[in-house]
Amino acid sequence: MKNSCPFCSIPADRIIQKNTTGFVIRDGFAVSPGHTLIIPHKHIGSFFELSRDERESLFELLESAKGEITNELEPDGYNIGINDGPAAGQTVPHLHIHLIPRFNGDQKDPRGGVRWIFPDKAKYWD
Repeated sequence: MKNSCPFCSIPADRIIQKNTTGFVIRDGFAVSPGHTLIIPHKHIGSFFELSRDERESLFELLESAKGEITNELEPDGYNIGINDGPAAGQTVPHLHIHLIPRFNGDQKDPRGGVRWIFPDKAKYWD
């Protein structure tokens, strides 16, 4: 599995920043300008396999990446997400955290955010 994992063989020139636990890259299939991934060096599939120290270290990278995106692109908001397991839509079985900048007007009505994974349950207002 590890040999065929695209995140275990990221070229160094794609890495924006890193620490002892993980690294940051821009998503190769970005859904918005600045869409970024925070990935642990260790090949693990689930967020729930991380130790407390590893979580904190990845969250430090998340916060730092958010600061860089804010300075560069000035988005109006962010979606932060993890697809944990195939039933949740995880297609690469190596944990990665999505940091997706959002901009006013990028969707007609962004209310509900990640709830839209189930469109018939997303809109709970009105």
